[in-house]
Amino acid sequence: MSLRTKDLKLGDVYEELVVENLSRTQLVMYSGASGDYNPLHTDEIYTTEVAGYPSVFAHGMLSMGLTGKMLTNYVGDGRLTKFGVRFTSQVWPGDTLTASATITKIYKEGETDFADIDVVTCNQEGTVVVKGYATASLAS
Repeated sequence: MSLRTKDLKLGDVYEELVVENLSRTQLVMYSGASGDYNPLHTDEIYTTEVAGYPSVFAHGMLSMGLTGKMLTNYVGDGRLTKFGVRFTSQVWPGDTLTASATITKIYKEGETDFADIDVVTCNQEGTVVVKGYATASLAS
């Protein structure tokens, strides 16, 4: 089902839990799926002893992908026309992430209605880990 123009108003917020207790196994699985085998995401000894981080941490694109899943769940499959983010904080094993979308603008271009959306993903402590924007075409 797609988001419909008549069902929206400025300031509407949609929120979704996108991962609970992120596991190291999920980080390794994402490495395989993405082809990104940077040891910062999977090798605890390298990450702590060589790179100086407290632990391995999630790929930024994993956090973006989880955020994008929330967006497509909200607006409908194939409706996103723009999506961009900044990674604002690292995501660690054990983190639980909640993503939210806030409607900031509703407008028409030609015969198509669109919504601009502010996107934020936070960890269990309320720290923003992803901040971004999206635009979606709307069903009439």
